[in-house]
This record gives sequence, C-alpha cells and structure tokens, in this order.
Amino acid sequence: MSHLFYQSKSPRPFLERGEGIYMYDVNGRRYLDGSSGAMVSNIGHSNPAVLAAMRAQMDKSTFGYRLHFQTEASEALATKTAELSPRGLDRVFFVSGGSEAVESALKMARQYKLAIGQGSRFKVISRMPSYHGSTLGALAVTGYDPLTVPFAPMMHEMPKIPAPRAYLDGLDINDPATGLHYANMLEQKIIEEGPETVLAFILEPVGGASTGALVPPAGYMQRIREICDAYDILLIHDEVMSGGGRTGKFWGADHWGTVPDIISISKGFGGGYVPLGAMIARGDMVEAVLETGGFQHGHTYAGNPLACAAGLALIGEIESNNLIANAACMGDLLKARLKGLMNRYPFIGDVRGKGLLLAFELVSDRVTMEPLAAGLSAYQRLVDIAYDEGLIIYSRRTRGGLNGDHFLVCPPMIIGEDGIEEIMQGLTRALDKFAAEAGLDVDSAA
Repeated sequence: MSHLFYQSKSPRPFLERGEGIYMYDVNGRRYLDGSSGAMVSNIGHSNPAVLAAMRAQMDKSTFGYRLHFQTEASEALATKTAELSPRGLDRVFFVSGGSEAVESALKMARQYKLAIGQGSRFKVISRMPSYHGSTLGALAVTGYDPLTVPFAPMMHEMPKIPAPRAYLDGLDINDPATGLHYANMLEQKIIEEGPETVLAFILEPVGGASTGALVPPAGYMQRIREICDAYDILLIHDEVMSGGGRTGKFWGADHWGTVPDIISISKGFGGGYVPLGAMIARGDMVEAVLETGGFQHGHTYAGNPLACAAGLALIGEIESNNLIANAACMGDLLKARLKGLMNRYPFIGDVRGKGLLLAFELVSDRVTMEPLAAGLSAYQRLVDIAYDEGLIIYSRRTRGGLNGDHFLVCPPMIIGEDGIEEIMQGLTRALDKFAAEAGLDVDSAA
C-alpha cells in the first residue's frame, strides 16, 4: 500500500529513468513521452548540460534565502529572462510553479493599481473554459467546473467571457471578423461590470489543458490589447504552458506581436529539472509598487540558486541547439500527420495548435460538433490505451470539464522525424483499439 495520493487511484509503474524523449519503468519498458509530462519537459530528459550546471551549483550552494542574499544564478537568469521578454517587461519575480506565477501576477496587478490611486479596481476577467492554476486566487480566474465548483464558497469568483472556440461555433478562424466577434465580448463585459472596478484580463495566448491548444482567431489578440488600453486595464498573458519556445516562438503571443503588461511562465521554464517559474512585469509597475511599501507577496523558494542555475542552462540548450526552430518545423510535420488521421477516424473533429503545443478533439458528429457520449470516458480511456502502447499523451474534457474530449500531443522540442513517426504509429494503434471498444466507425482504407 502506498502512502502517497494524487488525483485518482489509477495505478502506474515505478519510473526507473528518463532519457531524451523516452521514459523507462523499473521493468525495462520504454514509453515515448508524447506530452512532455504535463507539457513540461521541453528539452527532454537527463540533458547532460543541465545536469552539469546543477552539479556545479550544488557545489556552491543549494539555497540562499532571497531576503538574506543575492545569488549569481538568480541574477543571471533574471537578466536572460528580461532579454527574452517583450519590450518594457524587464523585472522578474521567481516562483516555483505555474499557480504561483499566476497568483503573483494577480497580486502585482492589484498592488500596482493601488499604488497609482485606482483602488476600486479588483476584478480580473478571464475566459470560460480556462485553467490558470490550483491556488484559490488562480482558481477564481479559472473556468473549469470540476476544479472550481467544490471551492466556490471559499473564493471570490471573477467574471468570465467565452473563449474564442470558433471551431465549435462554426466560424472561420482566419476571418478577422471572427476575432473581433470574440474580442468585443471583453469590452461588453467591462462595461457590464463597470470599468472602474476592472483590474485586468488574463488569457493564454495559445490554450493549454482546458481548451486543448486553442489558437485565437485572426485579429483577436490585437483587439484585446486595444480594449485593455482603452479602459486602462492590465493585460496578463498566462504563458505557463506556451512560453519557453514550445509553440515555435519563445512566447506564444509572439505569433501575433502583442505585448502584455505582465507574463506568467513555468512548466518548460524549468523543463522538469527543478520547480521553477516566473512573473515578469513592466519596470514602471514594479517601481510604483516598491515605492509604496513593497511587493506584499513572496515564496520561500523564490530565486532558489539551484533552480535558477538549471533554468539558465536550459535556455542555453534551447538556444545552442536551435530548438525553437525545431519545435516549429517538427510541429508543422506533426500537425499535418494528426490532421491526416481525420481521414481514417471520422470521430476526430478538430486538430489545432502551434508548434509542438498541439491537440485533437473527438466528437460524435463533425457537422454539429456534438461530443462523444460522456459515458465512454474517452478522455481517460484513450490515454490508458495509448499508455499500454508505450505512448504518453495528455487529456482533458473540452466543454468546461463536464463533457467532450481533447488530447494534447506535445513531445519534447528535441524530437525528430523518427520520433514523430513513432508517435503516429502508437496513436494509430490506440485509436483503432478505442474505436473498436467504443463501437465507432473507422475508414481502414484511409
């Protein structure tokens, strides 16, 4: 009997080691990490340069409390992060994970508005569905009922607008009118709530677990920035999953050239080597907060030198091995192969994403986009079958967490064509088995 517990009772074997794009259990079985864990292991497992940097830092120190010492590792990573960030975002606050990064962004936004005399602003508008973290503050801006409803009495739930899921609404994602249609919902919500009460708007530039690599329609990101400027509302980009190069740009928002006021990043920022994340903000915002009493927020392991040494080495590997370009190239190949599966499996209703942040969604009818019967538990069953085939993928329920099924296919950025082929073979076997089990049609000639 294990004394550990997580979300469920699903048994998994003990992990023996990870190498590159593969994981090995204690029985010697190999699994292709087709989701990079939870979209974390961007440069793969057991990278020698990152491990060497960690060993070197361990010989110096593994901890230095941020209020007692500055460390070379944290200063160097902060400088590098600022260099990689959009113009004006040059102040970095380190954390240990994505929820902490989002929580820090929300608190920075609030304290900045207090510092400049706009204390009436406290509402953070977000989208439905969405996921921004598991702490109560991050949950308040999350739109995913199974995760939020149990805790609703304990938090101040924030206003929501619909996520721009054009594929479900029968709209053309490439038509700028579609982007305006969804973006203008933000302006309507601001007016409805009262502009003087609205603090910020938070979104993932490329969707994560709750929307399955959702890509915004043409013009959406630009219009969102215009609306936030018009009402003096802060724009927060949650790049916890999309940041770090996975989409084929270092920041997901770089695909649209839009600049937020605050960014949250984690997951691939530490790459699975260490718990690491960051909140990055405009310098003028940070100075205003520091001059009016300081940032009333913090975490014990913020700026941990071991974590920062690993993060700096990880960015070095991304740059020296041109992994962002590889993510773009291999992402195009993988996306095309996933779209090709739609010919064989009529129940694949949509394939979407950028770079190696990709997903496909299962439906019962491609015309109406009705989801598969919830009783099939496709989001869990297909993952289990793929796991038995030696392929790890990641799933969530698409429609606010209550029904619908999407699957994230997001291998490490080091993957090559052979790895893509192995993913497709494992996924095809898994889909065939799932279809037979669920009584779904397959065009075996395709």
